Amino acid sequence: MITQAEFSERRQQLMKVIGAEGIVILPAALHYSRNGDTEFAYRPQSDFYYLSGFEEPEAVIVLLPEYKEGEFILFNRVRHRLDEIWTGYRAGQEGAVKKFGANLAFPIHEFEKKLPELLEGREEIHYTLGVNPHFDKIILKAVNKIRGKIRSGLQPPFAFVDVSHTIHEMRLIKSPNEVDLMRKSAEIGANAHIRAMQKCKPLMYEYELEAEIIYEFMKHGARFPAYNSIVGGGENSCILHYNDNNQQIQDGDIVLIDAGCEYQYYASDITRTFPVDGKFSGEQRAIYEIVLEAQLAGIKTIIPGSAWDSTQKAIVEVITQGLKDIGLLKGSLDELIEKESFFDFYMHKSGHWLGLDVHDVGRYKADGKWRILQPGMVLTVEPGIYISKDIPGVDPKWHNIGVRIEDDVFVSEKNHEILSEKAPKKIDDIEAMMNT
Repeated sequence: MITQAEFSERRQQLMKVIGAEGIVILPAALHYSRNGDTEFAYRPQSDFYYLSGFEEPEAVIVLLPEYKEGEFILFNRVRHRLDEIWTGYRAGQEGAVKKFGANLAFPIHEFEKKLPELLEGREEIHYTLGVNPHFDKIILKAVNKIRGKIRSGLQPPFAFVDVSHTIHEMRLIKSPNEVDLMRKSAEIGANAHIRAMQKCKPLMYEYELEAEIIYEFMKHGARFPAYNSIVGGGENSCILHYNDNNQQIQDGDIVLIDAGCEYQYYASDITRTFPVDGKFSGEQRAIYEIVLEAQLAGIKTIIPGSAWDSTQKAIVEVITQGLKDIGLLKGSLDELIEKESFFDFYMHKSGHWLGLDVHDVGRYKADGKWRILQPGMVLTVEPGIYISKDIPGVDPKWHNIGVRIEDDVFVSEKNHEILSEKAPKKIDDIEAMMNT
């Protein structure tokens, strides 16, 4: 778990970066309506949680480096017995200080009134404009109030700085505690994929397999998926972000499942592909072996000092050669790669950062160059081949075979660690798993 000491270290690191003349203002996520008078389950905004561990809505973090009365101020809801009967316990201002390390805590309804005095003497406001228009108005109103008092000697802030970039660079490198949570998330996710393989039978509906996956998540403490699960059988395996999950899986289909859980807010993201009847056909096997070889080649590039695009280059070379070998592409390897002739079959990149968000934060390029991998980064490696029946000139025997294999990979001090390794991906292991 992430300790309060670690949350405090993050805040101190951020304040050191912004300097003594800055102020950080970070509001909590909004509650969103699902339908009628019901709401989606609340989840803290990831940056907000990263700095505080605070999970309640209607809150604002204010960080004031070298503020004599306290650098970490939390505005949050007051405790109210009737509200707590309906919606659960609240930390209140006392809890904000005792449990979450705030130096000062005030009721959320006092934020607008107190903000101008907190802005006084601060040159830069580190806040992300444009995300919450209503909150933007509150910030701008406070700034204008100080501007109206310039002749009294008050100095208003003169710059807005998007705080998200600074926080996201911090989030890109995971601490040992974060990696431990991601190992657990990946383990739960891997067990869910194993369960799906074991339960899969012809004529099941895609949502039945999804139910098995969600059951395994929740059984082990991951109440929510990290994203909408993809369970695509047959032609649906060729739709990259398919999540209708409402079709019957036919005998002979291949099934692509892209599903990961969120454990203590940290995501896993795993894809496995397998035959519904437990036995790969010749064509399914041929495509699967190309994708697996490409994934293994991509994972080999995940070492400290390697450039981000090295993985994609390795994957593209293996996939292009493999498609050439089975006759789906014709020509020289170099020309096929240069012309991106593989694009009809493999149209996405090698992966993405992973962390508090499934498509986690952090730039992929720095100073115009692809990012160099460093220890502490976590990313996915997920090549695929998708042979839709709509691709012209392809023999129908290849139609409706979509294969993606995805693992979560941690960049260690000297090499890498595959966090999701428990989920079988060799053909013999998958068939054995499905037929026991």
